[in-house]
Amino acid sequence: MTDTATTPDIEELFALGRDRSRRRSHGRERTVELAAGIAFLAVAVAMATQLPATRSLQPGTLAILVGAYAITCRAKFDIADGYTAPTELVLVPMLFLLPTPAVPLVVCLGAALGRVPDYASGRTSVHRSLHLFADCWHAVGPALVLVALGAQDFTWADWPVYLAALGAQCGLDFLAASTRAALIDGTRPSAVFTMIAPVYALDAALAPIGLLVAFAAVAVGPATSLLVLPLAVVLAVLSRERQRRVDQALELSAAYQGTAMLLGDVVEADDAYTGSHSRGVVELSLAVADRLRLDGRRRRNVEFAALLHDVGKIAVPDEIINKTGPLDDAEWKIMRRHTIEGERMLKRVGGVLAEVGTIVRASHEDFDGTGYPDGLSGDQIPIEARIVTCCDAFSAMTTTRSYRKAMSTEAALTELNRCAGTQFDPAIVTTLVDLIESSES
Repeated sequence: MTDTATTPDIEELFALGRDRSRRRSHGRERTVELAAGIAFLAVAVAMATQLPATRSLQPGTLAILVGAYAITCRAKFDIADGYTAPTELVLVPMLFLLPTPAVPLVVCLGAALGRVPDYASGRTSVHRSLHLFADCWHAVGPALVLVALGAQDFTWADWPVYLAALGAQCGLDFLAASTRAALIDGTRPSAVFTMIAPVYALDAALAPIGLLVAFAAVAVGPATSLLVLPLAVVLAVLSRERQRRVDQALELSAAYQGTAMLLGDVVEADDAYTGSHSRGVVELSLAVADRLRLDGRRRRNVEFAALLHDVGKIAVPDEIINKTGPLDDAEWKIMRRHTIEGERMLKRVGGVLAEVGTIVRASHEDFDGTGYPDGLSGDQIPIEARIVTCCDAFSAMTTTRSYRKAMSTEAALTELNRCAGTQFDPAIVTTLVDLIESSES
């Protein structure tokens, strides 16, 4: 499992998952989760009572496997806004040691037992216990395949059936997960697959080990299934270490966010116009970034750069910042250093804000290379800076200053189009103009 908690989009999903697990569900989420859980219970009970089984239920075997499943559930690895666990190690032996049609219900029992510590510690709201049933759809697929194809008794000759059972496990789980995500959040199935594909990769990697355990357990006895527990414990230790890294990443991200907001407040306290103007540029820049479908890292950079693009003005004398008339050449020379000063301040903070500092430095570069401080042009200018530059100009033109009145929106859009290709990136101008016109129509 690779540690993906280093990009803003994944961090956001991790944070969403942590937040959801600690609070009650409500509204549409609660309705969808309860409906999915009730549907699972109906299917699982029907399977256990109506489908033929080649084995009877042995209490000792049931106790061993439920306990083992609960332990493997504790080795949780964060995936997007949820998690996965190496339960495949126990699910596979269950299919051959228990009455196969009853396995989905047994999985539900083991999962519930495994979550008790989370409910007791408050890591997961006890009010979400009913959602447990909706998370067990993955056990239905392989059980149905083995029953339908007459492969409930273990034999290596049935390996194609076992491969089909793994495919059914992933397929039915994806159908359930993508349906729930679409109904709750409007998430596209392709996005859901991208987020949970690592879950299926882990299941596929552990399935052969599960088959080996099933083979040994059938030949020697159900207690052999307990041999997977040392591996589960090792994975649990690794999962806790990974959770600590994820927690640290989320805390660091929050710290950068807080630092950026604090610096934004300092700018606003130093100059009310600059502060309020920067916050307006943030909203506009993020809307453009979303239309351009920037990834999470670049979107975050746009947000911070839009908020802090004028942070260097803290170092500019107030008499220049607040001058009621045009600046002279000497004053402009001082003013134009504010992007350099802004970069210097943010690089001293380091981390994410050091990267944002490079964008802040480029926030007054022109597309044709006539801007400052470095004369960058075209794609040499980071796209985040090109977005902020365009949105900054529109916001400035449509805001009243002490020395001029605000332009009308129509006049400002005309000016943006006139300067496309010289001061501004033409593609970003087109996006911004479309955004403004659509919002006013």
